[in-house]
Amino acid sequence: MSTPSVTRLVFTDLDGTLLDHYNYSYADAMPRLRALERMGIPVIPVTSKTRAEIEQLRAELRNRHPFVVENGAAVFIPEGYFPQAPAETRLYDGYWVREFAPPRSRWLELLESMDEVYSGEFSSFFRLGTRGIMELTGLPEARARQANQREYSEPVHWIGRESRRQRFQADLEAAGATVLQGGRFLAVSGNTDKGRALRWLRACFSGPVQDLAAGDSGNDCAMLEAAATALLVRSPAHAFPALRRVDGVIQSRAFGPAGWAEGVSRWLDHSAVAGENQEQ
Repeated sequence: MSTPSVTRLVFTDLDGTLLDHYNYSYADAMPRLRALERMGIPVIPVTSKTRAEIEQLRAELRNRHPFVVENGAAVFIPEGYFPQAPAETRLYDGYWVREFAPPRSRWLELLESMDEVYSGEFSSFFRLGTRGIMELTGLPEARARQANQREYSEPVHWIGRESRRQRFQADLEAAGATVLQGGRFLAVSGNTDKGRALRWLRACFSGPVQDLAAGDSGNDCAMLEAAATALLVRSPAHAFPALRRVDGVIQSRAFGPAGWAEGVSRWLDHSAVAGENQEQ
């Protein structure tokens, strides 16, 4: 009996991982991205970014694979990508969509209710608007506008003391939100995370799967724990995120997209050897 072929997948964070922490460039990753496409290995963005932001990046990279938005809030699968629509999805705007979180309006209402206690200690993308997002992130106007087209979550910029931030986060969570610390912002959304979205999407692929998850910060931990192999991409701004797992972990030496390319190459070398051993 022949052994079923293994599907290899790369799930990847964007900011600070595939994209440079400071200038959002992916130039250092391009040779490896092209190689993965030639090898038929899907690169699947799993990110805090919005659908509008990811669609722009996918167009630039000629990436036609599924993607996960807003820290696992929803999975977007191009219509027809699989032989049939996965269970629990709805057809929307050319995608089969699996939603895990309530809409953005739920979190805007919750944040508004926090004003009485935390007035002047935080802001949000909705309040900042395009100009404020540009100032905080360095994004050009068009990209800043895309970053504010959120559907399931709200990024929060904390201005107050650290001790107050912890209380603020606890109050949000007591009110039903999940709060994740990203590279720059707190992401306020529902009971979702990147790991749950990864596991659901991975199950949509037929046959055995060998997957890699790449990330650089705390909001990537659930995804890094869920994949067969975790790639920790070195950041110039903070330490590697802490994982419970000790096996199947790669730490890059280079930063950002250069570290991403380095780690993916090491994973490909290892998975090729593992595949040869399975065939013997």
